[in-house]
Amino acid sequence: MAIARPQRILLVEDHADTAVILTRLLRRMGHDVLHASSIETALKIADREMRAAPITLVMSDLGLPDGSGLDLMRQLSSKHGLRGIALSGFGMDSDLAQSTAAGFSRHLVKPVDIATLRATIAEMTSGA
Repeated sequence: MAIARPQRILLVEDHADTAVILTRLLRRMGHDVLHASSIETALKIADREMRAAPITLVMSDLGLPDGSGLDLMRQLSSKHGLRGIALSGFGMDSDLAQSTAAGFSRHLVKPVDIATLRATIAEMTSGA
């Protein structure tokens, strides 16, 4: 199994318990995690952090209180060239197609399998 090198991850998740669990899990994997619970906050963090210590990966829920994670990924991809993993409770072909069209590189269905998450991050960042 591939092991991901430490990444700087922007986690965008509005469900508090899920955010805490994913943040802990990602930090135990050795990643630096920045958390936002809304699109507005995520955009502010990205604008601020990309100047100093760049974010290497975005993980975003698709259902956020101030809009869609799809819109967020479009903006982060366009402005900062970021790659991302969509997190969603839905995983039909149409959901995956929408994620891809918005700029997400991968789409994982909640609850996210830890081994799958680890492998996905390693695969996406192997050249980073």
